[in-house]
Amino acid sequence: MADEPLILGIETSCDETGVGVVRGHTLLADALASSVDEHARFGGVVPEVASRAHLEAIVPTMRRALDDAGVTLADIDAIAVTAGPGLAGALLVGVAAAKGYALAAEKPVYGVNHLAAHVAVDTLEHGPLPEPAIALLVSGGHSSLLLVDDLATGVTPLGATIDDAAGEAFDKVARLLGLPFPGGPPIDREARAGSPDAITFPRGLTAPKDLAAHRFDFSFSGLKTAVARWVEAKQRAGEPVPVPDVAASFQEAVCDVLTGKAIAACRDRGVDTLVLGGGVAANSRLRALAEERAAKQGIRVRVPRPKLCTDNGAMVAALGSHLVAAGVAPSRLDLPADSAMPLTIVSV
Repeated sequence: MADEPLILGIETSCDETGVGVVRGHTLLADALASSVDEHARFGGVVPEVASRAHLEAIVPTMRRALDDAGVTLADIDAIAVTAGPGLAGALLVGVAAAKGYALAAEKPVYGVNHLAAHVAVDTLEHGPLPEPAIALLVSGGHSSLLLVDDLATGVTPLGATIDDAAGEAFDKVARLLGLPFPGGPPIDREARAGSPDAITFPRGLTAPKDLAAHRFDFSFSGLKTAVARWVEAKQRAGEPVPVPDVAASFQEAVCDVLTGKAIAACRDRGVDTLVLGGGVAANSRLRALAEERAAKQGIRVRVPRPKLCTDNGAMVAALGSHLVAAGVAPSRLDLPADSAMPLTIVSV
């Protein structure tokens, strides 16, 4: 509707410079500039490289988003920006840009939580989020299970990774297999030609003694090590490494744990909606297994299209729109960038 607020969102927490424009739950523009190719030769994101790339990309990406939406900065009602968590230098670029645009155009600014934005982006595809809901957020830096009672005021963390995040494990295993960075998409592709039952890899924190202390927590470090040892044993024996089978078996182990604990959290809390978010939520096996297991329990799975799962400005604008509609007060213009912003804080 035309009377709904027009929100601009800025995302610079890692290696994607994103600017999105949203009116209500309608996405008008989602401009993105990625520096992933600049990090590929290092096998991971280099913070200084990411920060420099954001500096170079933020203004043209902003112009492109406004042009795509057919609006001007003067038309915008509020600006939302990722204030954390993320890489400190990268966050500072986005927060500084948001402050500058807000001052120049005399608009309110909302510093928001990156992870909460990954939940909010689903509203652009499926409408308002049923509350309460369980959210499974999985990316290169985070693997978290959240109870979302009210996205505008805060979420309750139920579990998180105690070591490697799921996306980090994908990147490291991809490197072992000679696949490009980031590792998620190439492993997903290779796995389609392999068997998920070819190799039995461990499922971290799923033994009874682990579940007692870490019921909804995740651990992927041991899985990564198990894959490395299996591959090294093949190489020492002079045998070829069946990359599709390794990829499929590793992917199955990750998705088995993620979906198993997410469904358990839904049942434990009596919640019938599960939201998937984060870059790993674009994985085809994770989406399929979540749907399969949820259907058996009468749970509805909501997952955005793959492009909205990875970092983007649209998700930040979506959360900003939710906050404005809920009457949440904007941030102060001296809002900080917080690389370790806790999940319990939605806006600063």
